[in-house]
Amino acid sequence: MKSLLEKINSKLNAQGGLLKSVGLLVGGTAGAQLLLVAATPLLTRLYSPSDFGLLAAFVSLLAFLTVIASARYELAIHLPEKIEETVAVTVLSFIFLVLTTVVTVIFTILFAESISALLKAPELASYLWLLPLAVFFVGLYQICNAWCVRQKEYKAIASTKLIQSIVTLLIQLSTFKWAALGLVLGQAFGQGAGSLKLSLQAIRNTKEFRKVQFVQIKAVAKRYKSFPIYSTWTGLFNTASLQLAPLVFLSLFGATIAGLYALTLKLVSLPVSLIGQAMGSVFLSEAPKAHREGRLNTLVLQFNKKLLQMGCLPTAVLIVFGPELFAFVLGEQWYKAGEYAQWLAPWIFLQFQWSPLSNLTVVLELQKEALVSQLLTFFARFGALFAAISLGLGADRAIQLFAVVSAIVYFLRMIWFLNRAKVSLTPILMSSFVYLSVAILFSYMIRWGGIYVIN
Repeated sequence: MKSLLEKINSKLNAQGGLLKSVGLLVGGTAGAQLLLVAATPLLTRLYSPSDFGLLAAFVSLLAFLTVIASARYELAIHLPEKIEETVAVTVLSFIFLVLTTVVTVIFTILFAESISALLKAPELASYLWLLPLAVFFVGLYQICNAWCVRQKEYKAIASTKLIQSIVTLLIQLSTFKWAALGLVLGQAFGQGAGSLKLSLQAIRNTKEFRKVQFVQIKAVAKRYKSFPIYSTWTGLFNTASLQLAPLVFLSLFGATIAGLYALTLKLVSLPVSLIGQAMGSVFLSEAPKAHREGRLNTLVLQFNKKLLQMGCLPTAVLIVFGPELFAFVLGEQWYKAGEYAQWLAPWIFLQFQWSPLSNLTVVLELQKEALVSQLLTFFARFGALFAAISLGLGADRAIQLFAVVSAIVYFLRMIWFLNRAKVSLTPILMSSFVYLSVAILFSYMIRWGGIYVIN
């Protein structure tokens, strides 16, 4: 037994504690997400699909604003070797966050009614007063999260994610009589709870924050100017290509369809948020050093293999059992969401593989290439929505078309940037095909076996 424990400990601490770091972040994120998942069947019985549709609209608007909240300087927090420069970038990010929050206050005062009318959801206007608050909370969390990743304070990040989920659920479960407002309140203040704790962790016992000077802030603003110039647009187009869909579905098909789509996407994206983001944070903390030492290729292949192994079975289960699974867990009114999940599954599988490794664009400072790829992604997805509208497609066909196009563009982007990083593509493509094919075949065997036993 002792020998086995020693082997496990040695494995967890291999390669500078890489697996241990992933395990810690995944564990914290898993606890947080499992709370949300466990409560989802209750929430779907307390709130209607239309309530979730209004929440999706709020989240979409929030996503657009938080992309530009810190002018993307928070991404540069990972890069400096000197702590003084890291502190300067962090302070610079916070300055932009405050400015963005002020602009958002003015924006909501002037345009809340107009936006709600455009989306054909007039009730949304009464919720948008929460938007500036949510922007500040999410932006602050992004900055502090980047700082803690830079300092390898994974335990603080993991505990914060748990706090966010607990506060979010407590609010949403206790305010269900307020309909969609309860969901929006939970979304906003849940982020606030996490931001407060992580910000205290970030500045605690850090004398450098009190020593930072304007000249240092100006220097890092110039050094990393490619992030606001290119990464901001990259992030905006990335957000637009994802968040325009629920807004379009809300405007064209109503809050119920938007809610079905939004909750489906949230649930099937669980592996991305549960594991992909945690692994992406660890990858970003390890990759700059690996790049300087000439072993970035090996690190990418290592991460991709683990992502592939973890993602293939959940994808297969969604493809084979989607509608029945959603109806059983969430209630019969969510059967249609399970059908949407079947179409979204291949896209999410590719996103799960690519999301952590997309930080290659930061490590290699490929902001221009990232912007071009995101532009192409946006126009491909927007083209799919435009085609659906032009052809007069119903909600089901529009969502199917959007999902297929999304899968294709993620596949092409992954190939493009892995090639730019000089990573061998053949083993990745072959492994992806074999693992996923076996998982789908195994799932169908279970389904056919169950049908045979019942008959």
